Amino acid sequence: MNSFFSRIPPVTKNLIIINFLVWFAMMILPSRLGINFETFAGLHYFKAADFNPVQLLTYMFMHSTNSFAHIFFNMFMLLMFGVTLERTLGAPRFLFYYISCGVGAALIQEATWALTWETTLTKMIAMQNHLDYPEARQAIMEAMMTPQGEAIIKSYLNIFVTIGASGAVYGVLLAFGMLFPNAPMYFFFIPVPIKAKWMVLGMGAIELLIGLSESVGRSDGVAHFAHLGGMIFGFFIILYWKKKGTFNDNGWYN
Repeated sequence: MNSFFSRIPPVTKNLIIINFLVWFAMMILPSRLGINFETFAGLHYFKAADFNPVQLLTYMFMHSTNSFAHIFFNMFMLLMFGVTLERTLGAPRFLFYYISCGVGAALIQEATWALTWETTLTKMIAMQNHLDYPEARQAIMEAMMTPQGEAIIKSYLNIFVTIGASGAVYGVLLAFGMLFPNAPMYFFFIPVPIKAKWMVLGMGAIELLIGLSESVGRSDGVAHFAHLGGMIFGFFIILYWKKKGTFNDNGWYN
């Protein structure tokens, strides 16, 4: 066991450790100290009452305590692809890349909320107050015209919150696909290997389709556009490094 952990490069290892430590703290401290981690560290919409710029960073180290699957699959993917990527990029550059993808995912999620918050909030207020959609929308517009009403709307906007390392991890997956495009990968329940580049493209397409479908329907509670955000920022970072000659020919799998 010690030899296994000793072979994990430092940034990947410490990211996994930090994420699990925060996860355990989120399970233990709220009941003992009355601390709600999501309130001050989860990513909120920037117009919400509880938003803080630091959340652009802190949210990516938090995971749902309602299910072990959330943190397990994120950390499993980080372990599977982060080890190779960190050895390829080097520890400092890999850490920069990981954090940048996580922040990029947060910015894309903020943009998504900016485009959708009004519709989502209007539907919620209409349902809660037995109003039709135009009446609820008018009530929101009128409330925004007064300081007290604006404060109430900002408190409502606290419903928009997301946590998790998925955006950064999807960026790691994207980088692996770009640096090792023909490396064989195995998908769950599919015994045939799939090239990394097709796996990454497929996962990106799935996230886009689900995200678009949810924009006109019911959400599954997953920040699909944040996943895409991590991949988008990762793509441009790797593309920039490639054009700068950061990677030599021996550092790529063709």
